[in-house]
Amino acid sequence: MPLTRVYLGVGSNIDRHRHVCAGLDALAQFLQTMACSPVFESQPVGIRSGPFYNLVVTGLTDLPLMTLDRKLKFIEADNGRYAPSRVGLPLDIDVLMFGEQVGNFDGLVLPRAEILKNAFVLWPLSLLAPTQVHPGVGETFAQLWQQAHIDQQLAPVPFNWQGRQLTPAGLQAV
Repeated sequence: MPLTRVYLGVGSNIDRHRHVCAGLDALAQFLQTMACSPVFESQPVGIRSGPFYNLVVTGLTDLPLMTLDRKLKFIEADNGRYAPSRVGLPLDIDVLMFGEQVGNFDGLVLPRAEILKNAFVLWPLSLLAPTQVHPGVGETFAQLWQQAHIDQQLAPVPFNWQGRQLTPAGLQAV
């Protein structure tokens, strides 16, 4: 299968640094040319819990969409996502975009609606891929972020993964 560029949303609200790092380590095993956005702390949306760490990851994969989605579910499971005793969300990894595909793929709707609804998805995406065009809207992520009127608290946080600071110091002062 040819390589497809994917964008993934990654988040955690339990032992956030450990679970996000575990997720990134797992993704790095099969995503080629993987790149990460800065990491943001955000208040939960749609659930009652503590604050989340969120970021967006991009890379190239030769996996078909549904195989990729299953692989992400296994990574989440390895981090306790589906444990009966869990409280909160240890690790959440969502396919935001898979190439230029638009539509419903066995219940997985792409591009994900959360891109346009949640600041913790759109802001990191606009920093990671500012000139990438949203295939459903036809505008770049930088343009969409500039036009967004999303009422959510969001703050860049220092985050070190594999010796790399993902959030630039200048952004942390914002």
